[in-house]
Amino acid sequence: MKLTKKVDYALLSLNFMSHQGEGSITNIREIADAHQIPPEILAKVLTALSKKGLIQSYQAPRGGYSLKKATSEISILDVISAVEGPVVILSCSEGGDRVCQQISSCDVRSPLERIQGKILWLLETMTLDEFIHDVPDALGVAHGRLDLLR
Repeated sequence: MKLTKKVDYALLSLNFMSHQGEGSITNIREIADAHQIPPEILAKVLTALSKKGLIQSYQAPRGGYSLKKATSEISILDVISAVEGPVVILSCSEGGDRVCQQISSCDVRSPLERIQGKILWLLETMTLDEFIHDVPDALGVAHGRLDLLR
C-alpha cells in the first residue's frame, strides 16, 4: 500500500485548516501557496473531502473551506477513503469479479488478511487530531514552512 500525493495533499490541507482557528474559512490559494501544491489538483482533493462531509465548502465572494467535523472525529482512514476510495491492501480480498488463481493453495492469505486488518484498524482508530499533534509545529511544519534557522 502506498499513499498517493492526493492523500498527502488532503492531510496537509486538513492540518492547515485545523490551525486557522474555529470557524475560519481557508481558500485554495492559501493552502496551495503554503505547501506548493498545484491549485487544480488541490481543488479536486478538497472537493472529494467536501463530498464525504469532512470539510464544508463556501461559495464566493467569501469562498473557501473549513473543517466540518472536529479533528478528533476524523480518522486517517476517512481521509484516505474520501480521496482514493476504499482502502484495499490485498488484491485477493477485494471481491468482485477478481478471483485469485492461487486461492485454493494459498498458505499466506490468512496471515496477510491479519496484517491487512491491523493496518486498517490503525488507520481507522488514528484520528486527524493525533496525526496533527505528531507534526512538529515547533519547526513550522503546521503552517507550511520549515523554519529550521530561526
